[in-house]
Amino acid sequence: MAKIVLDLHEIFNKGRSIDAELNRVMKEAIDKKIALVEIIPGKGSGQLKKHVLRFLQQPEIKQIYHRVEKDDKNFGRIFVHFKN
Repeated sequence: MAKIVLDLHEIFNKGRSIDAELNRVMKEAIDKKIALVEIIPGKGSGQLKKHVLRFLQQPEIKQIYHRVEKDDKNFGRIFVHFKN
């Protein structure tokens, strides 16, 4: 199964860049018919993970993926599953 990995460690303090990268990876997953996107906000204070989850809950974003899974073994990972 093909997947895309987006590591947000490099841009964690740049709000607009985070949203731009999230939008880019979501579009890439759809365009390339990728079934899984792994987003790595890291552990830290949890603020970046909350930002990512809020982004994914936006109605226009929520309609393009199938489901979101938080990694129960690693707090710093989120999986976004797509229907293909």
